[in-house]
Amino acid sequence: MVSPSAREVGRTVRKNCDISDAVHCGIYSVCTLVLKLRQLFKWQHGLEPWQEPEPKEVLAWIDKKENGWETVQNEEFAPLPVNGGAVDPFAVEIVNRELRGTGLSYGAGYGRSLKPVFFLAEIVAEREMAGHPVTILGRELARELASPFAMAQDERIIIRRDPLRFFLYDQIREIRRSGQEALGYSLRRYGIAGEDGRPDPALLIERLDAIVEGELGLFLHHELGEMRISPADRELTRKLALFFAGSAIEFAARAVQDLVADTDGQGTLGYVLRERKETSLGFYVAFLDPLRETLFPEIRPAARRFFRTGDWDPVREAVAAGRRRNLARSAVIREICRDLAEENRERLAADLEEELLRPLGLGKAQPAPRPGEDRPE
Repeated sequence: MVSPSAREVGRTVRKNCDISDAVHCGIYSVCTLVLKLRQLFKWQHGLEPWQEPEPKEVLAWIDKKENGWETVQNEEFAPLPVNGGAVDPFAVEIVNRELRGTGLSYGAGYGRSLKPVFFLAEIVAEREMAGHPVTILGRELARELASPFAMAQDERIIIRRDPLRFFLYDQIREIRRSGQEALGYSLRRYGIAGEDGRPDPALLIERLDAIVEGELGLFLHHELGEMRISPADRELTRKLALFFAGSAIEFAARAVQDLVADTDGQGTLGYVLRERKETSLGFYVAFLDPLRETLFPEIRPAARRFFRTGDWDPVREAVAAGRRRNLARSAVIREICRDLAEENRERLAADLEEELLRPLGLGKAQPAPRPGEDRPE
């Protein structure tokens, strides 16, 4: 039972979500925006990932949603009505202290291209990993378009099961050709795919939550790996996202940081190697977007060899090589950005394009693929 005060907090969080979406929806391509609105529609109407509403109903809802955005796009984020006062919506610790005992958890921060992220959800489990508190969230009372399903906040790791279920279901159903072999390997081990690697639709629905539970470590350890990156490097990536929002520079800098996190001993692939988690290796390789695959070319052929032979050594060697490669890129970014300031923006952009993007075949004429177009946030 949600208390009256928690319901009022939820209404305010939903309003702030609308403001964030109204102001920042332009960071998405038209196709990605429609996909994210479709997911938001399903959440708002209590639908499962596999339940498809009538297109006319969705389009009418989107039209109404966009009209609503026009009425709030110039508003400031509203303070949260907590304990009879008004609390800044980014004061997460204060809000959660007041929500203690309600079974709810509040989150706020900044996502890709520094889009403000807000959510309010029910807590389903709490645990600890490597000295960090971990909160697993279930049913959500408020969310915005991006809805990242894993994040770290104040040294706490948060997994949002609802968006994660949608992510996994959509990725499994719509995997790119390059990821089909790796995905098929993992799905066969969950007993939901034939020799062609294609999932059985009924079995996927039946076992989706088992997959979510079985692959939580994949996402938990990415966040743990990010926590092990120096605060200075994390702050530099955040500033690059602010200076070069929506550009190839932002996406490449974020991807480099992600891969440094993944290849850390406590990160995603460190966990996969330590636990010999073969299904997670398959999902990791299957879900690599084109930019991260360009930055980490060793991993797919090593995984392919593992799928054939069961030999972990090529994977271990690939992870070590990928780590060296992306730590070197991180050092290049750090060196170029020693004087990160507004007056140096053009020079920094030119240097980053020359030293970081061009070796990847990217530049002004060929922007990086937007990660949100390859997979949900």
